[in-house]
Amino acid sequence: MAPSDRDQPVLLITGASSGIGAATARAAAQSHRLVLAARRLPELEALADELGGPERAIAVRCDVTEWDQVQALAAAALEHFGRIDAVFANAGFGAKRGFLEESVEHWRSMVLTNVYGAALTIRATLPHLLERGDGHFIVTSSVVGRKVAPGSLYSATKFAATAIGEALRAELRQIHDNKAIKVTLIEPGMTDTPFFDNSPGDSALRDTDIAKAVIYALEQGPGVDVSEILIRPTSQAT
Repeated sequence: MAPSDRDQPVLLITGASSGIGAATARAAAQSHRLVLAARRLPELEALADELGGPERAIAVRCDVTEWDQVQALAAAALEHFGRIDAVFANAGFGAKRGFLEESVEHWRSMVLTNVYGAALTIRATLPHLLERGDGHFIVTSSVVGRKVAPGSLYSATKFAATAIGEALRAELRQIHDNKAIKVTLIEPGMTDTPFFDNSPGDSALRDTDIAKAVIYALEQGPGVDVSEILIRPTSQAT
């Protein structure tokens, strides 16, 4: 590994096996070393190989709803690269709208992944970022984390994700007296990813559009905290 590679920041991404997570990994591959986490290890390993192998990217199987696995993810990142500079808490999935839709087991898994999983990801990595004094947390919320969608428990989980990001920023500034660790909420509108059973087609954003927004936030210099990016396709009215 060249000296310049060793100096590159390390970005940890959950939900990295597909969609926005995988697109962000590809977009960040030239500027960051990567820790890729998801439950589907074969897809992760293929992506890590595509992005340069163990000198540039590692794959770690992780269910973000399991505390021991999230702790192991953070430990693997530190053991392999020696540092974590940015954390993208992106793992999540949705459900059909309507409180008579989906199984209660699906609901439970979604709430745990979208809310509890994001909180555990922060909990496992925050001590390292506080110790080093700087860094960046990015949390995937949604446009429906700002405006409630009818019959959407998913919307409730994304309101929670928005609150997690805001609460983390307040904790950093008011409890830890830290003004260098950044917190960004990414709030996509309709995006054509594996989130949907049927592709929404040209009316939706692409996962690469959201990845560009994440990279924009990461590229800002010290003292600039891009607090939130709400991004909609031009066809989406609300």
